[in-house]
Amino acid sequence: MKSKKILRFGLPKGSLQEATIEKMAKAGYNISVSSRSYIPYVDDQEMEIRLIRAQEISRYVEHGYLDSGITGYDWIQENGSKIHEVGEFQFSKVTRQPARWVLAVPEDSPIKSVRDLRGKRIATEVVNLTKKYLRRHKVKAEVEFSWGATEVKAHELVDAIVEITETGSSLRANKLRIVDTLLYSTPRLIANHTSWKEPWKRQKIETLALLLLGAMEAEAKVGLKMNIAEKNLSRLLQTLPALRNPTVSQLSLKGWVAVETIIDEHIARELIPALKSAGAEGIIEYPLNKVVY
Repeated sequence: MKSKKILRFGLPKGSLQEATIEKMAKAGYNISVSSRSYIPYVDDQEMEIRLIRAQEISRYVEHGYLDSGITGYDWIQENGSKIHEVGEFQFSKVTRQPARWVLAVPEDSPIKSVRDLRGKRIATEVVNLTKKYLRRHKVKAEVEFSWGATEVKAHELVDAIVEITETGSSLRANKLRIVDTLLYSTPRLIANHTSWKEPWKRQKIETLALLLLGAMEAEAKVGLKMNIAEKNLSRLLQTLPALRNPTVSQLSLKGWVAVETIIDEHIARELIPALKSAGAEGIIEYPLNKVVY
């Protein structure tokens, strides 16, 4: 009897969890999580999902306990994990911009640059990244691991912190000033080197990457459909350069055609009135699930 083929996949528990499950759903993988289990359900019999802290996923992938997973670039670097990076995905809790680990101090601190940290104490969750940063700048300072509430410690317990931020709003709210950026980080799809060499697992991971990327591409785009008299088609296409490589189909009504295209969502509000002025009728804007190039 042939053994069932399974891909063991790690999803990040915590700050990236909700966004990652949402992106997986858009890619076509519906995942449901129970508060009483670390083994979520996924509607793919060839996958087993494990919900693990993002900080640990790269280590479990490196050592082969997981075939693949999604984690932050920061934790791959912090752990020094030797894995195969399949793809990068620009999404985070708040924006589609990369998160960043920054060196921050109280607003009234005399510390202006990394050189001012000599002999000082720094609290952070990314001890290895911080030590590498200090070595690069040839600065000797004490780095201690922070279990949480790192921003509060900067005013009483340590001289500086290295903390992750997306917008900087939390740091400002805690009266902290950013001195430098250590690392930009985005979610990465990673694979174990041995799993990547297995044809079936590699194809499974590549399919997931393709669908995830397609879902991400679709988020900022919409589809447009419209009808227009054939005599006005050339003028419409010349007037509206945003309509690149549209699909043009004949309608049953003689002399009329249907035009369909994909555009960036942010230009739709200017484009639709222009289409109407050019003679288009029955204009429909619709959302997209995936765009695969």
